[in-house]
Amino acid sequence: MSRIKEFNLPDLGEGLAEGEILAWLVKVGDTIELNQPIVEVETAKAAVEIPAKWAGQVRAIFHPEGTTVEVGTPIISIDTDPGAGPVEESTTGTPSADLPTPSAASLAAVEVAPAEGAVEPGLIGGPAPGGRTAVLVGYGPRTTAAKRRPRKGAVPVQAAPVQAAPAPVAPAPVAPAPAGNGNGRAGGLVLAKPPVRKLAKDLGVDLATLAGSGPLGSITREDVQRAANGTPAAAEPLTVTAPATAVASFGADREQRIPVKGVRKLTAENMSRSAFTAPHVTEFLTVDVTRAMKALDRLRDRREWRDVRVSPLLLVAKAVLLAVKRHPMVNSTWAGDEIVVKDYVNLGIAAATERGLIVPNIKDAGRLSLRELADAMAGLVQTAKAGKTSPADMTGGTLTITNVGVFGVDTGTPILPPGESAILAFGAVREMPWVHKGKVKPRLVTTLGLSFDHRIVDGELGSKFLRDIGDFLADPEAALLAWT
Repeated sequence: MSRIKEFNLPDLGEGLAEGEILAWLVKVGDTIELNQPIVEVETAKAAVEIPAKWAGQVRAIFHPEGTTVEVGTPIISIDTDPGAGPVEESTTGTPSADLPTPSAASLAAVEVAPAEGAVEPGLIGGPAPGGRTAVLVGYGPRTTAAKRRPRKGAVPVQAAPVQAAPAPVAPAPVAPAPAGNGNGRAGGLVLAKPPVRKLAKDLGVDLATLAGSGPLGSITREDVQRAANGTPAAAEPLTVTAPATAVASFGADREQRIPVKGVRKLTAENMSRSAFTAPHVTEFLTVDVTRAMKALDRLRDRREWRDVRVSPLLLVAKAVLLAVKRHPMVNSTWAGDEIVVKDYVNLGIAAATERGLIVPNIKDAGRLSLRELADAMAGLVQTAKAGKTSPADMTGGTLTITNVGVFGVDTGTPILPPGESAILAFGAVREMPWVHKGKVKPRLVTTLGLSFDHRIVDGELGSKFLRDIGDFLADPEAALLAWT
C-alpha cells in the first residue's frame, strides 16, 4: 500500500456538492498530526475546519485558496512515512513546489459507479483514501453497500485546459476501446452526482449524450442546464481558473460584480424554493411590552443572572416555545401526502454574519429552562458571528425567529425556511403613545409579524398562535403562572 495518501474534500453534511477553500492551515513540507486542522473550507452552510485523516508530512497541495472544489476531489497529499526515504515518482507523480496536480496514476485509478446506486467519492458512506469510509464526527457511515466496477479505458488527465468538444489529435497506438457515451466514459457509464441525475431526469436530458465539464469528465448541473436550454457544451472550457481573491472590485464601467456562492447562494436557493412552494400568509400584531421590559430588568438584577446576556429576544423565544405547546400543529412540516407534527422544537435564530444570513437552531429548545435557553442563545450568536457554526447546527430546524428589531425595523413579512411551517419576525421596541387604563401614556411597544404555511396553518390557528405570543409579552409573569 502506498504511503502517499491523497485526501479528498469530504461531504460536510446534507449532500453539499462543493466547497470553497478559504485558508490553508499547513504548507508543503509541514509535519502534521492525526486530526490536526489542515484547511478551512466554506460550504453553502458554514465555514469549517477539516482535520487531517493521517499523520505525516504534507507532500502536495492541489488547490490554492479561493478555489471552489467539488466534493470527492483530492485537495492535499500526505506522506504517512516521511522517514522511510525518497518516494518513487511512479508512485506519486511529479509534485510541484507551488500548486502540484494530482498524479495521473491516482486519477486513473478512480472507479466509476454504475448509473444506478452510485456512491460518490468523499460522500458520507463513500470510498475514501486508504480504504476507509468517508464520515465526519456526528455523521454515521452509510449502512447499505454499493457495488462498484473498475473503470475501463482510463486516460490520464492533461494539465492544459481541454475544450468540451475534443480537438483533433495526432493518432497514437492504443488498444481498441469500447464505444463511449459522449462524456468520455466507456461501456455506457456516466459520471454524475445523484442530484445531477435527478435534474437531468426532471428536464428530460439524456446524460449519455453530454460531454462532462467537471473533474474527470463528470457531468455537472451546468452541463445539464445548457443541454436543456439548447446551448452547446463546447461554448465553455472544462477548466475555470478561480480568481486570486474573492473580493469583488469595481470595473471600468463602474459596476461591481459579486460572485454568488457559499451561504448567500444557498440562502437564495432556499428562499426562492420556499416562496414558490409554500403558500405564505403573514399576520401582524402590535403589543405593549412595557411589563416585559420591566421583568427583564428585574431578571438582570438577580445574582444568578448578572453574568448572563439577557435581551428581549429571550422572552420572545420563551413565548414562542410556550405557544407551540398550546398549538403543536404550528411546529410541523408538509410532506405531500401527510403532515409531520414534531414533538420537539429545534428553534432557529436568524443571524447576520459577514458571509451572509444563516439560521442555526437550538436543539430541543422546548425542554430547556429559561437560564439554559439564555445560555444556548448567547452561545449560538457568538459562534455564528465568529463564522464557526457547524453544518449540524444549521440543519433540522422546525420553527424560526428573525430579530429585525436590532436594525431599527418595526417588522416585516419573513419567508419560511424550507420544511418549516412558521417564522416570527420580532420588530424594534419603541416608546410610543399608547392607550393604557383609559389614558394615553408613553409605553414600550413592538410589532410582531408571523408568516405561516397556509397548507398547514389556517387563519384561526395562526391568529391564536400569534395572539398567545403577544399575551405572553404583554405580561410574561402572569402568563408563566397561568400556562405552566
